[in-house]
Amino acid sequence: MADNFSDKKPSRRQFLAGAAALGAGSSAAGSLSASDDDALITEVQEWAQITGDGVDATPYGLPIEFEKDVVRRNVGWLTADTISSINFSPIHALDGTITPQGCAFERHHSGAIELRKEDYRLMINGLVDQELVFTYEDLERFPREQHVYFCECAANTGMEWAGAQLNGVQFTHGMIHNMEYTGVSLRTLLNEAGLNAAGDLKGKWIFVEGADASSNGRSIPMEKALDDVLVAFKANGEALRKEHGYPVRLVVPGWEGNMWVKWLRRVEVLDRPVESREETSKYTDTLADGKSRKWTWAMDAKSVVTSPSPQSPISHGKGPLVISGLAWSGRGVVTRVDVTIDGGKNWHEARLAQPGTKMALTRFYLDIEWNGEEMFLQSRAHDETGYVQPTKEELREVRGLNSIYHNNCIQTWWVKSNGEAENVEIS
Repeated sequence: MADNFSDKKPSRRQFLAGAAALGAGSSAAGSLSASDDDALITEVQEWAQITGDGVDATPYGLPIEFEKDVVRRNVGWLTADTISSINFSPIHALDGTITPQGCAFERHHSGAIELRKEDYRLMINGLVDQELVFTYEDLERFPREQHVYFCECAANTGMEWAGAQLNGVQFTHGMIHNMEYTGVSLRTLLNEAGLNAAGDLKGKWIFVEGADASSNGRSIPMEKALDDVLVAFKANGEALRKEHGYPVRLVVPGWEGNMWVKWLRRVEVLDRPVESREETSKYTDTLADGKSRKWTWAMDAKSVVTSPSPQSPISHGKGPLVISGLAWSGRGVVTRVDVTIDGGKNWHEARLAQPGTKMALTRFYLDIEWNGEEMFLQSRAHDETGYVQPTKEELREVRGLNSIYHNNCIQTWWVKSNGEAENVEIS
């Protein structure tokens, strides 16, 4: 039966007895007692003797310099040029679930372009009653929706298929972000153009493309297009950043990020898929026999411990330890997350910070008492369909070693007695 170690550890009240009265959040191992002479609390510090910056010092707020290492990072050898590459969200340094736009991973196929709102146009064409072109201002006049969704690159964790490769959760799992999107339902725009000309919508498709040089065209079944696809122009309450498709992008909840076309310029209604480059030679799953699966759009249930991890080691020594991570599923709601500290011998049900939300990240915690012994940390997600996140071995039995995309395996961190962590593979 799952537990949260509540019957195996002393209370935090006991642990903190005699600690300095530094506030309710002071729970780090090694807390000083009130009798200790700590100048940082007993003496007036420099920052308490001067005036600080005025309210207009940073017209657009930026993180304090002490957090300057919390940035997106690229893997230099991944592609020939950063113009067609990926940078990774620093998920090891974040908490909660909402990703700041400035930290949200980005993927480009021909670089991020600058497109003014005034120059923006969106065409609806093909098997529609009336072909239409919308301006940005037109889109703002339609009824709006707001939803929190994760966007995950199909290649997230893709470099780990053959074994442990990259020593950092930012690089193994950081091709993901989770933001609150505001926009207009694609269904609303398609209905505005009229779909009578398409006849029976069963078996119909749309083809979406961007305004950048790559266009990144993708085919989407009409059933999905009329369900939850969003034409978005805001993220986390502000305009989309340039790198996220300003001024307008597509949001395809639960499906691979390649389909979330940025700088969206055209939606064509068709009676068949286009079979573009991005859905034939790319973004298909090559199996052991050399054949490839296509149309594997949904991102299966997945999770990862973000702390402790190689980029977020344990620095406070023995005592209370908060194990934290993220879980998600492109097929619905994450209902449960299990965590093991011994490589899968014993699993413990983690605490969800909030009930799972459809197609959005879920934060989980496991509060333990760490005795300084090495750990093999893993997490596994369960979603509302009954699906349970698999091990690498289970994935390989089906997919072999030739795949790049859709690796949702259980990740292992070897946490050493000194608190450092390393990417390893044990199952």
